[in-house]
Amino acid sequence: MLEHKNTEYAVDVEDLVIHYETEGSTVKAVNSIDLKLRKKSIMGIVGETGAGKTTAMLSLLRLVPNPPGVVKSGKIIVNGIDMQALSQKELSKVRGKEIAMIFQDPMSSLNPVLTIGEQIAESIVLHERLRPAAAMDRAREVLETVGIPSERVHEYPHQFSGGMRQRVGIAIALACHPAVLIADEPTTALDVTIQAQVLKLMRELKNQYDTSMLLITHDLGIVAEMCDEVVVMYAGRIVEKGTVEDIFYRYKHPYTEGLFDSLPNIDRKVHRLKPIKGQMPDPTNLPEGCAFAPRCPYVREACKSPQKAQAFSGTHMVECCAYEESGFSLASKKEAE
Repeated sequence: MLEHKNTEYAVDVEDLVIHYETEGSTVKAVNSIDLKLRKKSIMGIVGETGAGKTTAMLSLLRLVPNPPGVVKSGKIIVNGIDMQALSQKELSKVRGKEIAMIFQDPMSSLNPVLTIGEQIAESIVLHERLRPAAAMDRAREVLETVGIPSERVHEYPHQFSGGMRQRVGIAIALACHPAVLIADEPTTALDVTIQAQVLKLMRELKNQYDTSMLLITHDLGIVAEMCDEVVVMYAGRIVEKGTVEDIFYRYKHPYTEGLFDSLPNIDRKVHRLKPIKGQMPDPTNLPEGCAFAPRCPYVREACKSPQKAQAFSGTHMVECCAYEESGFSLASKKEAE
């Protein structure tokens, strides 16, 4: 029987380390992160491709492919359940009900030999204990909520466009009203009209069922619209986290500054956008100190040593040694501009 421990957090992760180990090398994908998602809140997770966002989220459902993925250390508590301690049978009861995920690539996450109705109903039969006919009726209702006509319930994934398959994936994730929902780029393949519908649906889910959400996205506009808190990841580390106001108006890490500088801004008249120079470091050969140092405009000698998290308020944390030195402040720099 599943044991739920009382906790104020929907997700509580401590010291999570994940490597992809092969004969020739070890990819250090996630490097000692701590993550606490409050119940009934939405947290945005941003960062470049390869930052470790998806790998960290897959570990919450114990879906990191093994081999080659190995969870080297860490505590993972989801809705009061210790995910590391579950058997495979117990995991099947948790996935879809306690925690579900909208995957980035809908074609690879759907079973090509089952109708979309069967795939949605499968989760409903398992978690809601409904008969197959009643579960199929619920599947029709769920399809309608994501904008797909219910009469298409007996069609197969290959009969849908990329955007429609994404909506099917969302329908499967939402079918049993999970306590925690992970959305990995849920609007990437959708046009702007359907994007708005999907985001509205996710907000309604939060409000109606008190669902807590982790939203992986490159779109900072969606973060501003949807999220309560924001985590910025770089090279498998959380380099900055805080409320939306902290990150958008009081950001302190040079990488976060680079993300905002690379976006078009209607209030700033510039001839060119300002991209972050260089590339993310090789995850098989990360530097000893700050992984962002080779690209950082404020780099100094102390950056060659491992960085410690600094709290600027009860909600705002940053990993950067520059703020320990007098006379340097990214906030002061922004105010002077």
